[in-house]
Amino acid sequence: MKGYLGKKVCVAMSGGVDSSVSTALLLDAGYDVEGVHLRIRAPEWTGCTSAEDERDAARVAAVLGIPFHVLDYTDKYKEYVIQTMLDDYKVGRTPNPDVICNRDIKFGLLYDWMVKNEYAYIATGHYSNTSEGRLFRAKDENKDQSYFLWTLSSAKLIRTLFPIGVYDKKDVRLIAEKFGLPVAKKKDSQGLCFVGKLNMKEFLKRNIGTKEGNVLDTNGNILGRHKGAILYTEGERRGFTVNPKSSSPAPLFVVGKNVLKNTITVSGDKVDGDSSRKIVNIVNTNWILDMPKVGEHYLARVRYRQPLQRCVVSQNSEETSAVVHFEAPQLISSGQSLVLYSRDECMGGGIIC
Repeated sequence: MKGYLGKKVCVAMSGGVDSSVSTALLLDAGYDVEGVHLRIRAPEWTGCTSAEDERDAARVAAVLGIPFHVLDYTDKYKEYVIQTMLDDYKVGRTPNPDVICNRDIKFGLLYDWMVKNEYAYIATGHYSNTSEGRLFRAKDENKDQSYFLWTLSSAKLIRTLFPIGVYDKKDVRLIAEKFGLPVAKKKDSQGLCFVGKLNMKEFLKRNIGTKEGNVLDTNGNILGRHKGAILYTEGERRGFTVNPKSSSPAPLFVVGKNVLKNTITVSGDKVDGDSSRKIVNIVNTNWILDMPKVGEHYLARVRYRQPLQRCVVSQNSEETSAVVHFEAPQLISSGQSLVLYSRDECMGGGIIC
């Protein structure tokens, strides 16, 4: 956490234990710390805990004796995150809202606010590490969140601090207790960025509308019915029905979908069907500092917490796109992120198409 641009830091305080401990660590290290909570209000039916989270963030700031600010980004969140998600789902893509939120909200709007108000750094409770404008995986591999941060630029990372990236989650809990933080035992948030646990299928039904369609095998035979093709992501094995006489008793996974025809394709083999590929095209690429070299071996993941996969970049356009060739077939979902690594360093990534 060495800082050379000054000591004034704004910490994005979500009200959870990770951002609270990040705040306490920076304060303990001698930084001039101020807390910033981003208010995002969601409809009551979602079960959103944002009001409770805001109170918890304020309580932590009071315990630590630091200034506390609240920025209402409800409308911007709907515009940048929610509407982008809905637009993608409508055409059959499966977006990653955490990637969008980090790019446009935390390291977009909030970062700009930080610069405008003359802070030296922005800090968050992400499990990641940064050094000299580069992004690295966290010590706790199970909690590592560098996958969600691939859109950041090197210039922004130079002014970013991730205080808990060098700790395991269990140690973060102990540090919270040591500092007497009121959220030390609070459960980790799950689900949509800022909104929390959300029934995504119910959310899509309310905002897009769905209708039932056919479940197919990889030969195009009808096996059963589903509740709407846009509701399913490759790899899922629940939420659809099949005729017991037309399939084996083994679990069936979604291996493809056609939104225009409103069909999903299932198989007992996850890497069966059109969605399983060794060669993956990505667009809207962002390379944090060094552009990956064609022909060199790297590691990559196409979903959060997936074990890193060996791959080679076979084509790379400096501006917008790349082609990644994996050693093993990958079950991919259009709209998700492919994130590339060189050992522990996150090089950047792109959107799967």
